[in-house]
Amino acid sequence: MSTKELEKILSNPKYKNGDRTLIEQSFNFARLAHDGQKRLSGQEYITHPLAVAEFLSGLSLDAKTISAALLHDVLEDTAATAEDIKKQFGDEVAFLVQAVTKLNKIEYSQSPQLKRVSTQDHLNSLKQMFLAMAQDIRVILIKLADRLHNIETLSHLPKADQKRIARETIEIYSPIAARLGMGKIKGQLEDMAFPYVYPTEYANLIKEVRQKYDDRLRYIERTMPIVKRYLKDADINMFSLHSRAKHYYSLYQKMLKKGLESDKILDLVAMRIIVPDIKSCYAALGVIHKHYKPMPGFIKDFIALPKPNGYQSLHTTIFCENKHLVEIQIRTAEMHEMAENGIAAHWAYSENRKQSVVANAKEIEWINQLKKFLSDTQTSDHLSNLKIDFLKSRIFALTPKGDVKDLPEGSTPIDFAYSIHTELGSSIMGAKVNGKMVPISYKLKNGDVVEIIKGRKIKPTMDWLKMVKTAEARRQIKSSLGKTETIWERRK
Repeated sequence: MSTKELEKILSNPKYKNGDRTLIEQSFNFARLAHDGQKRLSGQEYITHPLAVAEFLSGLSLDAKTISAALLHDVLEDTAATAEDIKKQFGDEVAFLVQAVTKLNKIEYSQSPQLKRVSTQDHLNSLKQMFLAMAQDIRVILIKLADRLHNIETLSHLPKADQKRIARETIEIYSPIAARLGMGKIKGQLEDMAFPYVYPTEYANLIKEVRQKYDDRLRYIERTMPIVKRYLKDADINMFSLHSRAKHYYSLYQKMLKKGLESDKILDLVAMRIIVPDIKSCYAALGVIHKHYKPMPGFIKDFIALPKPNGYQSLHTTIFCENKHLVEIQIRTAEMHEMAENGIAAHWAYSENRKQSVVANAKEIEWINQLKKFLSDTQTSDHLSNLKIDFLKSRIFALTPKGDVKDLPEGSTPIDFAYSIHTELGSSIMGAKVNGKMVPISYKLKNGDVVEIIKGRKIKPTMDWLKMVKTAEARRQIKSSLGKTETIWERRK
């Protein structure tokens, strides 16, 4: 069997002599443990852990993570024991391998025809996964890489398993990747799962957009040298200028959500400019707007105001050559790395890795919120709350002082108020959004500035439960009403 993947891992300059020894020993242990086993594709089983390890090595994760990736299936599929792993590779690697092994037992149950386990068992499995993630983020990074390779080979499984695994990927693993800022793997997971979950919609979309993609791509390729010349003439130093095609599933979701035709999607193929520093980002934006008129309302500054998952970039949509509308994204190389690989990039950049990841405040805050939520979650009734609060599409809204609140899509001023303080939520009388009065049932949008208006004698009502999205707001309202669970809520 070829070991070129192993050689590629070992050639990463990040790994020193001791690291390479650990990785080689882990590979040899896994190869012997899986000897004689085959994947459904007919390949030797070792090709799977090797692929997982190679992916994580590409993110420059530490040698112990690579070791655990190589060993992640030995406890479940071979005669090797946890003690064997601990004795030969140490407590840290053994912990990671055991944690990933537990996650491998998770099965997904959404619709009756796909149901494999009870909803309560599924909730417990999800809790187990998220708690492991909260304990050491490397557990979920290994699991995401494992899922990526498994879905690449999904065609070899029975159709029922294909759909179950693909649906689980779109509804659980892809949103986790998104929350961790890992845009690249999120897009890959969704696009590979898409044809299995929605085969008709996928086929129709491909038929509709393939030619449009090709036409837009050719236009962008013709236009980039002109844009590059403008930037060069203005002494803007560029690391790269390239095109970025929108992922198919992301395009499908956007069309579904906004009721748009594919030719109305302005970022079908975007132009991306990578520059050395923040100053150059804004300078490049100025040059672009000097030569091309921007489309009003389509200039977005995610550098000054990052997305909830830490994403930073400048976006502008311009009337480019021959008046074609083109989205341009401008960011630094570090911002690009963070946009692609999120918390994995933070881990790789950290020089003080122990048992917890060093990440930015937003990522740590989300994981801590997740731990608190799970500690309060006891029944299957909370499963939908977990998906809403932690896996649903996110928006961010701001206080008048510029503090950012990360909320699930569809949140109202009531959710916003409770995210600041229980007392503020319980006494909300009204709200101003972007300086204008709105009802407390108003659905907040990305970037809204929200001012909460308090009332002296205001108390939460049952109607509020119909308006809120977050579990925390719902819990506080029920507490104020003096009820932990209601018949009305269960029948809602």
